[in-house]
Amino acid sequence: MKLKNNPLQNKSYDFALTIIKLSKSLMKEKKEFILSKQLLRSGTSIGANIVEANGAISTADFSAKMSISYKESLETKYWLSLLKDSGYLLEKEFSSLYEKADEISKILFSILKTTRINKNKK
Repeated sequence: MKLKNNPLQNKSYDFALTIIKLSKSLMKEKKEFILSKQLLRSGTSIGANIVEANGAISTADFSAKMSISYKESLETKYWLSLLKDSGYLLEKEFSSLYEKADEISKILFSILKTTRINKNKK
């Protein structure tokens, strides 16, 4: 579900695909089911909420969905850290994924901040 004019949606979609592959690998190769399912849920939810925000019917609806997406990105970083610190993820793999999640988090935070500033100006 890539869009030409929506780089955030595209980043979150690509990130979700990476998370799906990682979760499958963790379950199949390392027999880790609990953390990988949590990561799968939060990592794919980021993009799903961005898509919902893009279809919002009001500014409040948009802000609420973007806020959920932001929180899911923070949760995803938490699960990635747990997977690394418990030995399920190598440092190199962790760093790459964490940087992508962090980039998405920063973009979402910026959008939320701008949305709230614009709301207060009205």
